[in-house]
Amino acid sequence: MIDEVHHHVLSVLVENKSGVLARVAGLFARRGYNIESLAVAPTSDPGLSRITVTVNVDTAPLEQMVKQLNKLVNVLKITELDPRESVERELMLVTVKAESDRRREVIELTQVFNGRILDVGHHAITVALDARPDRLDTFEQLLLPYGVASLQRTGRVALPKIDNRNG
Repeated sequence: MIDEVHHHVLSVLVENKSGVLARVAGLFARRGYNIESLAVAPTSDPGLSRITVTVNVDTAPLEQMVKQLNKLVNVLKITELDPRESVERELMLVTVKAESDRRREVIELTQVFNGRILDVGHHAITVALDARPDRLDTFEQLLLPYGVASLQRTGRVALPKIDNRNG
């Protein structure tokens, strides 16, 4: 769980070339910056990728992180995404122990959170939920009493909110 007060989300647009992610991650490691979450994927332009990095601001000043990233040759643009002015999502896959007598409870909880049932076995259910990270935290806490057999979260992805003002 990431403390909302002590993190920043950086959206880093980079050239989609071999080794770019390693250079970005290496920069953070060399400087001792703590990466809380990291997600990367190509954009609609196959020559570009977007790296979404959630960083702990207690490990180094944000301005210093941005300056260091800007020095990397393949970095094209860096945007800090304020949680109040951006849309953040994360994906969670979780396998929950669900014997037949408690299975309905897990399914109902999943439906309340708008999750999806992906796989069902005799003793477990695998569900997917994509939501704001804090909502995933809540869902995860509610599943713990059932018994979490396996859990994987993707890390945050984020984009700025669309400006709907006229003008």
